[in-house]
Amino acid sequence: MAGTVLCARDQAVATVTLANPGKLNAVDLSMWEHLAATLAALSADDGIRCVVLRGDGDQAFAAGGDIEEFLTRRDTVDRAVAYHGQVGSALKAIAECRHPTIAAIQGACIGGGLEIASQCDLRICGESSRFGAPINKLGFSMYPGEMDGLLRLAGAPTVLEMLLEGRVYSAHEALAKGLVTRVVADDKLPEEVQSSTRRICAGAPLVASWHKQWVRRLQQDLPLTHDELRASFAFLATEDYQEGLSAFLAKRTPRFKGR
Repeated sequence: MAGTVLCARDQAVATVTLANPGKLNAVDLSMWEHLAATLAALSADDGIRCVVLRGDGDQAFAAGGDIEEFLTRRDTVDRAVAYHGQVGSALKAIAECRHPTIAAIQGACIGGGLEIASQCDLRICGESSRFGAPINKLGFSMYPGEMDGLLRLAGAPTVLEMLLEGRVYSAHEALAKGLVTRVVADDKLPEEVQSSTRRICAGAPLVASWHKQWVRRLQQDLPLTHDELRASFAFLATEDYQEGLSAFLAKRTPRFKGR
């Protein structure tokens, strides 16, 4: 039975849930396809201000890819390239989502699950969560296009330690390695994620998108052009900028509209 990707919306916050009952939410090909389509649709929705990704239940965010599919879906080079091309499309859709994204992690966040979480802007986890990609014990290597996100997040020393030793980190080890943003008590995870979405939604949505854009751009080892530097002041022409200044001077809460 194939897994599924669920999407629910509460006002300006969308929650995307990875669900594969009985397999600790292991991500199969159908789920990768739906994940890519779901994130692309949410990114295009101007009414969304934050996207939360989570696993179904409290045992796992996602315990990797669905290994059973490897016998049929990626048993030849051509099929493997096509399979991981779809994985790459899903990861790219998360990374390029216009809206802030939060991975709410409870339990196992392994392999493909860790790759998904690495593409989110923030990773908040419960203290019993665990992280890794012990695929050296299965005899296959991580696809370079999927390794890239982990490299950008935690750096080569951590990625090599994790892959060469097959290490699985505790939540606090993952925090020290830069794999997660913050760790909270398991029973406080929903509350902390809700607090984070509330803080994000209180800000100007265009500014959030621009901050994401500039962080991605500055990670490229190329100097900003004159036109790019001028473009960084695009906020001056927005209604939200005027609203933010007016609210600050009037000592009131701003009401941003994304315009």
